[in-house]
Amino acid sequence: QVQLVESGGGLVQPGGSLRLSCGASGSIFSFNSMGWYRQATEKERELVAAIATGGTTIYADPVKGRFTISRENTKNTVYLQMNSLKPEDTAVYVCHATGLNHDYQPFDSWGQGTQVTVSS
Repeated sequence: QVQLVESGGGLVQPGGSLRLSCGASGSIFSFNSMGWYRQATEKERELVAAIATGGTTIYADPVKGRFTISRENTKNTVYLQMNSLKPEDTAVYVCHATGLNHDYQPFDSWGQGTQVTVSS
């Protein structure tokens, strides 16, 4: 299986910045996509940002211009740089990855999540 471990969450004031990291390990032949979802209390899980194998990125409208997703393929790591944070960004942020394992079978893996709290 493929394991994803997030780090970088925490408490930050409005207008501040955080960088989330997600490292992948296990049976990984290649990645198709990596991304970040978030789920706030009493809200549905939503896609925040994703990056495909060719480098194409997508962002949810509320974070466009503030968040940047990037990859470091040699480390099997995806990052989410979050700037100009707002209280409504408060949520559990969860890493997600798809691709092929060493048996050339698709995988679809989720991390455990990291809490981001934006508050004064």
